[in-house]
Amino acid sequence: MKKFYTTFILLFFISLAIPVNGQKTLTKILKNGEIRIGLTGKQPPYNMKAKSGELMGFEVDLASILANGIGVKLTTVEMPFSELLPALEAGKIDAVMSGMAITSERSVKAMFAGPYTVSGKSILAKSAVLSKLKGTEEANNEAYRIICLKGSTSEDFVRKYMPKAQSIPVNNYDEGIAMVLSDQADAMVADYPICVITIMRNQGKDLVTLERPLNIEPIGIALPANDLHFHTLVENYLEAFDLAGALKVIDNKWLEDGSWLFSME
Repeated sequence: MKKFYTTFILLFFISLAIPVNGQKTLTKILKNGEIRIGLTGKQPPYNMKAKSGELMGFEVDLASILANGIGVKLTTVEMPFSELLPALEAGKIDAVMSGMAITSERSVKAMFAGPYTVSGKSILAKSAVLSKLKGTEEANNEAYRIICLKGSTSEDFVRKYMPKAQSIPVNNYDEGIAMVLSDQADAMVADYPICVITIMRNQGKDLVTLERPLNIEPIGIALPANDLHFHTLVENYLEAFDLAGALKVIDNKWLEDGSWLFSME
């Protein structure tokens, strides 16, 4: 009985300590008056560079209204996709907003707020190649060289559904698209919106994609795993933005209306 009460008291005080220790990120953000959000800057329509050199995109707008809601300055930190979660775990950034799908594996390393949009995988290739690739079964062939973004769910997708294909991980989509256009690779697996935007940006270059995504992926904001207060705050803001119609406005601007393409770098 004595051992039981000792264990109970220990667990009680541990439970009291968790919220205090778990406020480090939010406390730092409020103290510094700044939220640091990591992204690649190379994932249209989620985030990319304008001709002026400034970042723009769905997630840039969302990050801006989130920072404004919290009442702090927004600082965007660009880095390769594969470095985003490690940077979050190391405390170099406060959040990740970069077309990041919510998965069980990633949820072990970070908490996710959202989703704020939904995506899915597709295959981008020249018409002669795509006519032979109706799905993953045909692409699962050692004769095909498949591009995927390093550290992304696209890389996981190729590894799982196209294990026989020659997987070629790249640091950014621009690098992968160039390889497909120059016939150094046969196809690229990427989020469906990215495939569609790539075709629109490269009209007349014989690039095509599937009519519909191969799967469904929720896209959310990755946050530090130990800060429940910060997660709750961000989740509440996302719900408020949705109820106010702000997410719909951002969605229409970047996923429905393609006029912003003329502003891209």
